[in-house]
Amino acid sequence: MTWNLLFVQALNGLQYGLLLFLLAAGLTLVLGIMNFVNLAHGSLYMLGAYVGAAALAKTGSFVVAGCIAVFGTLLIGLIVERTTLFAFYARDHLDQVLATFGLILFFNEAVRVIWGPQSLYMRPPDALSGTVEILGNIYPSYRFLVIVVGLLVAFGLYVTIYHTRIGMLIRAGASNPRMVSVLGVNIRLLNTILFGIGAALAGLAGVMAAPILAVQPGMGDHVLIVVLVVIVIGGIGSIRGAFFGALIVGMVDTIGRTSLPLLLRQVTERSVADAAGPALASMLIYLLMAIVLAFRAQGLFPARK
Repeated sequence: MTWNLLFVQALNGLQYGLLLFLLAAGLTLVLGIMNFVNLAHGSLYMLGAYVGAAALAKTGSFVVAGCIAVFGTLLIGLIVERTTLFAFYARDHLDQVLATFGLILFFNEAVRVIWGPQSLYMRPPDALSGTVEILGNIYPSYRFLVIVVGLLVAFGLYVTIYHTRIGMLIRAGASNPRMVSVLGVNIRLLNTILFGIGAALAGLAGVMAAPILAVQPGMGDHVLIVVLVVIVIGGIGSIRGAFFGALIVGMVDTIGRTSLPLLLRQVTERSVADAAGPALASMLIYLLMAIVLAFRAQGLFPARK
């Protein structure tokens, strides 16, 4: 593997990791702070991709489609939270798992009914269909935009959580919700805001991923598993952990899928290496999670008390 190829794959890993962060940050707010197991978070990611693709087909503007996707997913998330999920906040995690799993089935069938079983494709804007030069290497402009958006969102969340009043209330509510409620803070409204932010981040991840991946029913199911791995590695309830955990998973998965087949070719036949390499690479992030759990069960970057 040449250094240029390694550099480009590292950028791909960064781009993938930041997409995972958009999802992991939203799920961290809901799972780590609200203590609510929302398996339907991947469905909100899927809905963001579908709404964005449909809006682009109607408006012809990627920016407008992106805004519609984010606000549409935010609205869907708030409706679901207000009508269904709020009743499960005080229930045990098994009830929450069953309820949100039912939502996964509902949303998967809903997109099949509305958009059909075939895959949709969302083209990036013409201005971002080319390439940019980074340290002498050519890289797709749209993927570079994903990196920039992911970093801006990460910075915005950091400022919001640690340097604003709403962030102070979120951190206090996560530590001692009963005391915060006694002090006059509307915990139910705070939970709704958190769920809405998480839904909007999932929708943003979906619409940003749509030009890279095929938009299809159930596309959020697999990515949810990877996002849960990110949260476990980074530390449950930690936005900082979600950020660094996503980058680690993105790098390990992307570079592993590229380098393992090349390494196996040195010790076995090419056909065997090409078949076994991707299969072994897909196991790397789960092996990494097992190692982290064995030596640091709270994650690499646990939430600050």
